[in-house]
Amino acid sequence: MIKTIDPTTIPQPELYSILSTAVAPRPICFASTVDAEGNVNLSPYSFFNVFSSNPPVMVFSPTRSGRDNSLKHTHQNVMEVPEVVINVVNHKMVEQMSLSSTAYAKGVNEFRKAGFTEIPSVKVKPPRVAEAPVSFECKVLEVVELGQIPGAGNLVIAQVDMIHINDEYLTNNVLDTEKLDVVGRMGGNWYIRAIKESLFEVPKPIRSQGIGVDALPKGIRESDVLTGNNLGRLGNLESVPSSDEIKTIIANEGVQNASKTELHTLAKKVLEAGNTKNAIAYLLFAESL
Repeated sequence: MIKTIDPTTIPQPELYSILSTAVAPRPICFASTVDAEGNVNLSPYSFFNVFSSNPPVMVFSPTRSGRDNSLKHTHQNVMEVPEVVINVVNHKMVEQMSLSSTAYAKGVNEFRKAGFTEIPSVKVKPPRVAEAPVSFECKVLEVVELGQIPGAGNLVIAQVDMIHINDEYLTNNVLDTEKLDVVGRMGGNWYIRAIKESLFEVPKPIRSQGIGVDALPKGIRESDVLTGNNLGRLGNLESVPSSDEIKTIIANEGVQNASKTELHTLAKKVLEAGNTKNAIAYLLFAESL
């Protein structure tokens, strides 16, 4: 059973809850800005991502309040001073970051309220967060207002002019995903942490052209053992082993007498261990039984 919803028929808070829970995890833009008088603001936004590498452009959205339709101070500030520092949030600072999201009065410096350290930026007026693993100094190219009603977004399109990386998070002078320990926003009060145990790699079909799931024999595609992820990995193969190669693999692994179900189970195991060639050999041999 599938629940189908017309977004125009439900209250904005309910719609927000569905969107923010289903579209997750989301990276966090920890935005520092200043107003025309030089007052500093620091606020997190999870409607955020990077949209271009050349030129480097990031977009985040300080939405109108769902309660009183007011504009976020960040939005007001970038309209007055079109500059922002986008600071990356990791687990070490997530509680302080959350505290800074409190609806303090305009002019209150969230750096001080949350206990963060201001560092002067090089090219823009807003300071950056010293505790952040990475900070991006940006010039605001455009602000696109999506509506005038509660919950409406305001897309802040920002071009990166300077990058600062804490070398604690580098390995061989390259940003290290495991060291970064970034957090992402989920629905409600939930966050997610990108620790080693939750990280996994998927080979990218960028320079290769996989055969596709549709090229696999029906018996493999409709296997009761293999998952959709297993089939996706198999479909990423550029080619399958020859008959002679399959015979050699089967003989070397001593699985000549295995049943079709046993071969599918073995294939799943070695596939998830990274041995795609042996997995497809087991499966193709099973098709001949």
